Amino acid sequence: MLTWRGFLHEQSPHTHSIESKYKAVQMYLEHGFGYKRVAKELGIPEASIRRWVKFYENEGMSGLEEKRGKSKGINKGRQRKNPLRPEEELIRYEYLKKLWSLQKGRSEL
Repeated sequence: MLTWRGFLHEQSPHTHSIESKYKAVQMYLEHGFGYKRVAKELGIPEASIRRWVKFYENEGMSGLEEKRGKSKGINKGRQRKNPLRPEEELIRYEYLKKLWSLQKGRSEL
C-alpha cells in the first residue's frame, strides 16, 4: 500500500513495520503534526499513533518492535488458571522428556 508521500507499507494492514511506526512517531514528535493529522495522513488509527508515541518515549526504538506472540522467559505470559501440583509437574516433565527423546530419535533416522 502506498500512502503519504511515497510511504511504503508492505505488511498486512494490521501489522506495521518498525520503520512505518517510527515515521509516524517522527511526524508527531519532530514535525509537530497532531495525532489526528498523522492518523489521517497515514491511514492508521489515531489510537495506534498514540500507543507508538508512548512506547517510543518509554523504550526508544525497541518499543516499536512487535511483541505479540513472543514470550520473554519461563515465568512470563498468562498464569495458568489451575496450576499443577508438584507431583503433576513431575509427571508432565517426565512425559515431555520422553516425547523429546522420541522426537530426537526420529530426526536421526
